[in-house]
Amino acid sequence: MSDGSDAAEAGAGSGGDGDAAELRDRLPVRTNLTPIAEAVAAADADAFVAVGDRFDDDLRYLTRFAGPDRAYALVVVPESVGSEDDGIAGRAVLCAPSQFREQAEREFVAGARDRSEGADGGGADGDAGFHDGVAREVRTERVGDHAGERAAAVVRDLLDIEERDRADSDRTALVSPSIPHDAAVYLERAGNALASTDAVATARSRKTDAEVDRLRRVQRAAVAGMARAETVLAESEVVGSESDADGDSAGTREPSLRWEGAPLTTERLRRVVNATLAARGVRDAGDTAIRVGPAAADLRYVGDDPIRPGETVLIDVSPRGPDGYRGDLTRTFVVDGDGGWERRAYLAVESAREVALGEVESGATAASVHGEAAAELGAYGFDPNAGEGEAGFTHGTGHGVGVSRHESPSLSGAGELRSGHVVTVGPGVYDPDVGGVRLEDLVVVTEGGYEVLAEYPFGIVPTARE
Repeated sequence: MSDGSDAAEAGAGSGGDGDAAELRDRLPVRTNLTPIAEAVAAADADAFVAVGDRFDDDLRYLTRFAGPDRAYALVVVPESVGSEDDGIAGRAVLCAPSQFREQAEREFVAGARDRSEGADGGGADGDAGFHDGVAREVRTERVGDHAGERAAAVVRDLLDIEERDRADSDRTALVSPSIPHDAAVYLERAGNALASTDAVATARSRKTDAEVDRLRRVQRAAVAGMARAETVLAESEVVGSESDADGDSAGTREPSLRWEGAPLTTERLRRVVNATLAARGVRDAGDTAIRVGPAAADLRYVGDDPIRPGETVLIDVSPRGPDGYRGDLTRTFVVDGDGGWERRAYLAVESAREVALGEVESGATAASVHGEAAAELGAYGFDPNAGEGEAGFTHGTGHGVGVSRHESPSLSGAGELRSGHVVTVGPGVYDPDVGGVRLEDLVVVTEGGYEVLAEYPFGIVPTARE
């Protein structure tokens, strides 16, 4: 699940005492680049190249560099290719903009130094070893060139290839499937045959203890945001009626909710949630989704609607923490409901969540988790294979979460769950004419089952939680 250094720093992700928690807060999360170097060697390739910007989650994961919104590049070569250094598992070069050099040195290089007791502190230049054996450096030359050109130049340098020989080269560079087209063109023009690799997605899917610790803390902030939203709903009052006090139909108005003297809308509730997230040191990342009534059945809907009694209120909180890691928590509530469709749907989804969790353990097939949830919803009379816009279960049961809100593994895809996978388990049922119900939690897969990273209670009727 992790390399030894991260396990020691994270206290196995179990919380630890106050001093250990404070230490974890100060230490940066680190990425083991050894699997990337090993993937290059296993493919009989020469280098791995990634190109992107701070919005590229693969590059953010690989470098831990929260860099600029312009393209930069990472090159990794295995072992000591083109070098006589002993004891080096690989070399990694970050091609950063010159004005970001200090930040890159701090986040990419210094953050990856070996912190173990007795580690070599290096000479006068402080050249300590690296926690994963992959030596790192930052280069800022040729900043006027495209990031793809800079990466190609680094590949040639690390492999000790002369510029004039590039046209005759048969070297191969592994790249992520999402590499920008223009960067790929520059690499190919420099004599590199490109081959796609899933090594980064595979590495990202199994979290270290330090990563799980970060995810847990972001999820706890999501819990605080959800508690605030549920409390607001519980404290709201129903106003309006089908007719005025004298029974005059001319005075008819639709009931709605008011909170602290003003109408309660999805946007107002969203802002309350986001303020709570900010107070907990995380960002909403534009992903706090609140949908009511029929709109709750539209997974892509974003709008500002009044919240009315009797309608499902689906609240999805997915914040981003300071290290880039995400949370994901969903609950559904109904204020002053009549116990009809929404109550039956809630019971079905709650039961589907339980049976799906019963399948989660290392070695279980991901598809079996989805299959159990779908079968349970079918047993309650909901279509387990509904298409988009139809009534029933219209999406997968869950997905991986890390520095991206959605990443590997998918619970409706192929493959097996492994210890260290962090996934959501969140079945749901929807009816475009009525509303939607979804219950979603974030769990880490363990050898014998799973751990919910932050518990949140269940109940369709909102309760004051603060």
